[in-house]
Amino acid sequence: EDDFFDGASSEEENAAREEEVADDGEDLEETVHEKKVRLAKAYLEKLKAKAAEEEEDQGDEEVGEDERQGRRDSVVADLLRQEQLEESGKIQRKIASRLLLPEVPSEGNLLIRKHRLSVTALALTEDEKWGFSGSKDGLLLQWDVETGKCFRYERPKPEKSAEAGKKPSSSRILALAVDSSGRYLASGGPDRSVHLWDVRTQAHIQAFPGHRGAITSLAFRQGTTQLFSGSSDRTLKLWSAEDRSYMDTLFGHQSELVSVDCLRQERVLSAGRDRTLRLWKVFHFVAQVPEETQLVFRGYTASIESCCCITNGEFLSGADDGSVALWSALRKKPVYIAKSAHGPKVEEHRNASCGAIEAWVGAVATCRGSDLVASGAGDGKIQLWSVEDGNKSLKPLHTLPAVSFL
Repeated sequence: EDDFFDGASSEEENAAREEEVADDGEDLEETVHEKKVRLAKAYLEKLKAKAAEEEEDQGDEEVGEDERQGRRDSVVADLLRQEQLEESGKIQRKIASRLLLPEVPSEGNLLIRKHRLSVTALALTEDEKWGFSGSKDGLLLQWDVETGKCFRYERPKPEKSAEAGKKPSSSRILALAVDSSGRYLASGGPDRSVHLWDVRTQAHIQAFPGHRGAITSLAFRQGTTQLFSGSSDRTLKLWSAEDRSYMDTLFGHQSELVSVDCLRQERVLSAGRDRTLRLWKVFHFVAQVPEETQLVFRGYTASIESCCCITNGEFLSGADDGSVALWSALRKKPVYIAKSAHGPKVEEHRNASCGAIEAWVGAVATCRGSDLVASGAGDGKIQLWSVEDGNKSLKPLHTLPAVSFL
């Protein structure tokens, strides 16, 4: 077992890490709100420094100090306004046309191998410092993106968790999500419980029981500690990681949920094997009683297997027939469908008796606030797309090979 984790943190490294966390006691006591305020102030100072640099480049020495400060404040306000518009989806960064392919071997780069069985879930912090991976062997690892070092999360003993009495296979991990602050990590699988972890210490915080089926998808609402969990029991549940509490259950899907995603607004997108996408609007009034409404989107003859939000009103989905679809909240059917985006061609797919597993689009993703999206399927390919024509069409850009089922 120890030899298997030779690239992971040794006992000395773990001890040093624990000592570092212990020395930073004040940070451990810091609440999410306090951390948000601290990060906001630090970010504001960073923007002010950037504005000062731009001013120095202009080299206007005859301007008075008051006017200088006014210009800096104006630059900072413009930068903040630009980011707000990007996050709201009103404007997008046009990066797809400037995308350069990395110089990689034909089958990609294998960075490091630690899992014994297939990796089934991945997550990345917003600052891209830490990555997380879960697999069929039940291992949950935290990776330093820069150095490649990894830390193993130790599952709680059965008598202390909600998985007591479950079969060994229930330890598999099917879904992961990390909150915007990078403090909380959530995991889920066949044991029907949502597990909450502390990213700083890799400690298990709590298990949330309640689902009657396997946890198939997880998503934190951006900028908050609200967590959504989708399950094969056809329900979507809402939790508060900060309060360690259950909040609500959303009903509507007629088959198991396979994918969940959300942005900053109080809404969440879900995909189910009932061939529908649902956009839920969750409201919390003064009495803290959650209420919800839902929009149902149809138009597929195939099973929808994955989904993600592009903006608050536009989203992407992948299906088991190899197609990738672009949707708008203003229409109940897809705005654009890229047929046979993965797997064999349509004619070959229709004649395939096994259903063409290569066409199964199991993952779609977007570069937040931009016109760049991606899809992955059983054909072992990552297809990059450009969202064009006012978010009404998809243009294929590049294909990256990967020897795996995505």
